[in-house]
Amino acid sequence: MAVMRCFCLFLLAALTGVLSAATPPNIVFIMADDLGWADVAFHGGNAPTPNLDQLAKEGLELTQHYVAPVCSPTRAGLMTGRCWSRFGVTTPNSGRALPWETVTLPKALKTLGYDTCLTGKWHLGSKPDWGPSKFGFDHSYGSLGGGVGPYNHRYKQGEFTHTWHRNGELIEEQGHATDLITQEALKWLGQRDSNPFFLYVPFTAVHLPLKEPEEWLKRVPAGITDAVARHYAACILHQDWAVGRIIEALEKSGHRQNTLVIFTSDNGGSTAENNDRKYPADDYVSGSIPGNNTPLRGQKGDLYEGGIRVPTIVSWPGTLKAGRFDTPMQITDWMPTFCALAGYQSEADLKWDGTDFWPALSGQKAANERLLYWAGPGFRASAIRQGDWKLVVTRRKGQPDGVAELFNLARDPEEKQDLATQQPDQVSALKARLKEVAKADRDSVVNEPAAKE
Repeated sequence: MAVMRCFCLFLLAALTGVLSAATPPNIVFIMADDLGWADVAFHGGNAPTPNLDQLAKEGLELTQHYVAPVCSPTRAGLMTGRCWSRFGVTTPNSGRALPWETVTLPKALKTLGYDTCLTGKWHLGSKPDWGPSKFGFDHSYGSLGGGVGPYNHRYKQGEFTHTWHRNGELIEEQGHATDLITQEALKWLGQRDSNPFFLYVPFTAVHLPLKEPEEWLKRVPAGITDAVARHYAACILHQDWAVGRIIEALEKSGHRQNTLVIFTSDNGGSTAENNDRKYPADDYVSGSIPGNNTPLRGQKGDLYEGGIRVPTIVSWPGTLKAGRFDTPMQITDWMPTFCALAGYQSEADLKWDGTDFWPALSGQKAANERLLYWAGPGFRASAIRQGDWKLVVTRRKGQPDGVAELFNLARDPEEKQDLATQQPDQVSALKARLKEVAKADRDSVVNEPAAKE
């Protein structure tokens, strides 16, 4: 009897473990806006980021996580698991970016009983009728358009300047955008019950125009003296605090142990003018944004590493081991990964460009080598990476085939040495692959006139 009792207890424990492991995880995806590779303290940044540092220490840092070179394309890739160019989206986009029938990440998760929420920047359609609620989010709040003034919450002057909304209704709010986005996330988290949830928090920080409250400016290290640089550092500090509040809320609610948290940026750091006159005036300090992508080459808008390789952390206590993950991964991989974790299976072919990375992230097996593809703004440049080799092709007037640059990222991650003339066979092979993969571009374009930014 004693043996049988022990066996039954063992079987019960085993079954409980299986059921526990099969429980769909909550997912919290936090995205900074224009945060550069070296803007975080754990990459040598000059602004303290204690919460992100702790997340990186306890979680898994993705050292080669790639996105698009600008905002709307990255968001399209995350929402669909497909390259942004399939939708013809390669620049900041105020028009509807996705066809109505698109199976987005939140739509897929909702079929499994997930509650879904976006609080922050959408930028895949700047009219309420094109907003997050039309593409799978139960609750949405923030900027339908792009980056906004932190206090007036206005996008660029024109048709889409009034953009702050809650659930498809344009509203007026008081307060700093970072605080409002965070408060909405915390409130929504506090209302969760037994359903699994997907919370997407795309901050407008650290996108221009910068205007931080004195409370955060006082915390900026004294060695940072330039006015714009001080607001930029304060913005990073402010956002780091917001990330800490979200993690704290997960811990207090008891959700942390079954919640996969991802932090990343939508593209590399920017050096644009802060006091951009396309935005309604609000006493913004003038000067260049000091986005820091050191030691990577390039910045926002470029297909060099500084434009597309961003600081990224994955955290799931008790499930993912802390450390570094050095295999190249792209923003399009998250939808297949999350869907696999949640148990979603589609009857239709969703034509994903991304891959389920959970077996590799969790250490179950190594990731297979695959090809990565980027279409740059306006299709004026494109890039492809296979193994350590990366080809960048820039199209210029009078050069229909474009100018090719070849880099070996294992030996030259800073892309200082163009090997195109030394490796003509490699260039030819990658050009052929680039041409092949680009054939799928624009296969899912919205059949409506493009909206002007």
